[in-house]
Amino acid sequence: MGGNTRVLRKRRLCLALGLCLSCIAVPAFAGNTDGSIVGKTAAGATVTVTSPETGLTRTVVADDKGNYRFPYLPVGKYTLQAEKDGAAVGEPLAIRVSLGNATTVDVGEAVSLEAVKVTGTSVVSAVDVTSTEIATNVTREELRRLPVDQNVDSVATLAPGVNKGVAAFGGLSFGGSSVAENSFYVNGLNVTDFYNRNGFSEAPFAFYQEFQVKTGGYSVEFGRSTGGVVNAVVRSGSNDFHYGAELTTEPADWHSSAKDRYTSDGERYLAASRDEQSLTKLNLYASGPIVQDKLFFFLMYEGRDDRPRNTSDDGTVLTRNASDDGFWGTKFDWHINDKNLLELMAFSNKNSRTGDVYDYDFEAGERGAKTNEIYTDTGGRNWNLTWSSYLTNDFSMKLMYGKNERENFQRSLSDIECNRVVANNQIPSPGVPLGCTTNSAVISRNDDRKAMRADFEWTLGDHLLRFGLDREENTSDYNRYYPGPGAIYYNIYPGDAGDTIDNGGVIPEGYQGYVRARRYEIAGTFESIDSAYYLEDNWSITPNFLLNAGLRLDAFDNKDGAGRSYIKTDDMLAPRLGFSWDMHGDGTTKLYGNLGRYFLPVANVINIKQGGGLLDERTYYAFDGYDIVERDGSRYAIPRLGPQIGPVDDSQGDGTVGDLRSEVDRDIDPVYSDEAILGFQQMLDDKWSWGVSGTYRKLHNAVDDMEISATPQCGGDGYVGWVMANPGKPVTVWGDTDCDGNADGWITIDTSREGWAMYDSEGNYLGQRGWVKPNRSYKALEFQIDRAWDGKWALNASYTLSWSRGNAEGPVNSDTEFDDTGRTENFDDPWVNLGGAGYLPNDHRHQIKVRGTYALDDHWRLGGDFKALSGSPVTGFGVGNPYDATNYHSYFICVENCDGPSTERVYVRSPRGRYGRTPWTFDVGASIAWLTSLGDKGRLQVKFAVYNLFNQQHTIRVNQDLQTTIGDTVNDTFRQPIGFQSPRFAQLTVSADF
Repeated sequence: MGGNTRVLRKRRLCLALGLCLSCIAVPAFAGNTDGSIVGKTAAGATVTVTSPETGLTRTVVADDKGNYRFPYLPVGKYTLQAEKDGAAVGEPLAIRVSLGNATTVDVGEAVSLEAVKVTGTSVVSAVDVTSTEIATNVTREELRRLPVDQNVDSVATLAPGVNKGVAAFGGLSFGGSSVAENSFYVNGLNVTDFYNRNGFSEAPFAFYQEFQVKTGGYSVEFGRSTGGVVNAVVRSGSNDFHYGAELTTEPADWHSSAKDRYTSDGERYLAASRDEQSLTKLNLYASGPIVQDKLFFFLMYEGRDDRPRNTSDDGTVLTRNASDDGFWGTKFDWHINDKNLLELMAFSNKNSRTGDVYDYDFEAGERGAKTNEIYTDTGGRNWNLTWSSYLTNDFSMKLMYGKNERENFQRSLSDIECNRVVANNQIPSPGVPLGCTTNSAVISRNDDRKAMRADFEWTLGDHLLRFGLDREENTSDYNRYYPGPGAIYYNIYPGDAGDTIDNGGVIPEGYQGYVRARRYEIAGTFESIDSAYYLEDNWSITPNFLLNAGLRLDAFDNKDGAGRSYIKTDDMLAPRLGFSWDMHGDGTTKLYGNLGRYFLPVANVINIKQGGGLLDERTYYAFDGYDIVERDGSRYAIPRLGPQIGPVDDSQGDGTVGDLRSEVDRDIDPVYSDEAILGFQQMLDDKWSWGVSGTYRKLHNAVDDMEISATPQCGGDGYVGWVMANPGKPVTVWGDTDCDGNADGWITIDTSREGWAMYDSEGNYLGQRGWVKPNRSYKALEFQIDRAWDGKWALNASYTLSWSRGNAEGPVNSDTEFDDTGRTENFDDPWVNLGGAGYLPNDHRHQIKVRGTYALDDHWRLGGDFKALSGSPVTGFGVGNPYDATNYHSYFICVENCDGPSTERVYVRSPRGRYGRTPWTFDVGASIAWLTSLGDKGRLQVKFAVYNLFNQQHTIRVNQDLQTTIGDTVNDTFRQPIGFQSPRFAQLTVSADF
């Protein structure tokens, strides 16, 4: 090996002391539940690693070039020793293996530890020259030093370029992606919500040992994500018995009140100051050996008392929620021998919540009669079994099988006799609550995932081959309908006589508004099967240059309620190519890069709502005021229906499955993203490192619903209906080939120029129009500097400069809050997205993140976390367009002759981001912790943390509907703030470990 001897000694010394857990980039060739150790030593030397915690011992023989590798090592501490001809090669080294990382350790006479005292708290940063991906690792120990709220989202947002979603449905945005494009793993088990892809099965914080947040360049082992990956492992037992308890409390008095929000004329539109949150959790755990050096256990139980309280937006309804279900989790590790390891992980996050609903007088602060009870059941049992086998010195295998369950069942006492009623803010209040239920839908859903995978590693000279396969069977048992008589949901909207509404009808004279009465019902069992094969070669072309080349072959099969393939895409080849150049040959400086393609599955919500007999029936009436009704001593209002306006609209679902050949493109292409990364990283000394990287991502295709109302053969007489397809590309469906009104053959419509029949307001056919192709690009420069924890202080700071631009955010719409993944408004007709290119909702130009810890002495520790985020674009959406009489969301505003024929209306374009951006947000977390010993082996920590220290409640979301009907009036609530930073709250955590 070349390079300066002094620098080389420093590098090896750093490895002896340990590796940083929050490095800027981490390697690509370690499993998703463990890590590995690789390096060089004397040719033919015997290298042995031993875990002081479990006694696990493994031995390999270095090849004729001195290369050695230990794959699939459980996360933890190890001692490494090399020997040749009965003599030690170098000194024993203390090493920390972290999740998803390959720790590089070169062993030889050049390693000198004579003047160094190695301690368990001495940890330094190191540049890993085997890395071709970007990720952030965070351990349980680091989180206990920092003010990080106890949920996975808060951990993920520590990573550069990761932010919380801007819509009401939450989620995480990685690198400008939508919140429905990520994957989440616990001990190798995929726990991502496959129904809507926004969310995951989460365990309590104290169950996890380490997190890895992958933000780009991840290997072919991972797929089904065009955003990011959060990968976590849980705690395990060892040869020493341990037990402990952790109490976390957030009393209601420690939560600052949210602000009530008022219009410019002083009228309150959002009552929030009486909302409260109270949470207490007690966690108990025990771990240790069942059989010394062989069989280990970890058991945990967490009891929870969660009591949030909230008022309705208008302050007339108060809901007091309560949940006290406990969580249990366990991990068993059986070291059958030094070559075989069997692991069982299981946890249950089942939870039941009851909400008591009362009438409420906000002004007087008085609670009235109880009107309802709402019951919500969530979560489920999750488990997986993993077998790791080291078959030979150069060949290893890992097999996994597991199940992930998620329940979502919401219902209330009033569901039988009470309809849901919601009115636009511009509709005068009747002075009593609207409807007698706050439950918007009765939903019962059980999602069940069966996951299995096999992974292999094979070392062949300078090549490390990794290959495997995985398969997931995702089943949703679903039932949904609206509460109340007729299962109808009433929405009341403002409007003037003569206004054209959504179904093309016109509000009659004498009425100032209209009512939409909607039935929405669906039930069935729906399945999707996702499978993949992958092959990867890590080729050490020279001692200083590594090439990583991989291929992943994905296949997705979404089935309808009858078990037939509905949307099926296969032969999706995802190549990945990366390199890492150890520029000085001493492991202190590297240049790396990565090119990759990533595919996104179709969420199960599409099977259910498009291939499951959906009834979506919308009937419109003139609004004739309110009727006041009494129930159980309480009065409430329901809309009085005037004359029906226009026809009943069941175009989005008439209750039948129909001929699916007419509802999905026969040759549909999947959604995929291409990514390019170029980065540089340098170690400054044994604690400091810095790096810079550039990322470019481009999202291709959309799978979304389009209303194809014309064909090239039959024009406007060739109506097909709602089709799942790729907007802007040729679509082949079963349709009418001879214009006799009957579907009798395959037809192809080039939706880039045709497929939409245009009509004016008089019903005259104007011709056809096509759709614009969806596109999204993300460009970012990321700077980061890291100072590793050495027992005294640590610091990590990052700055991300990014641009997210295009005409489609992804499978969901944040700006219009459409969260049915893959069934957005974006492509319902060609006008919804025409002229819609610009900066997208998850575009935050500037992101600054700083976190750190400082030890005042052996007992007192300070922690801090700072985030600054620039705002997101504000768009003024209109309805209608200059080309036909359609009334949908659009990027056009009617400014003249809006009440006249469509051919006389005058529109102006309202482009994305025209109305500036939401304000910057700043979030400061602070903590102080006191630590002391409890006997010989015990430790007590008391940590007090404050989140959003300065109680910033800046706006993060606004109403972006500039016009709600075709008219020249501006929506009074346009740009009205509707989403805000969470208020300040404090959290006390007391933990005792023995």
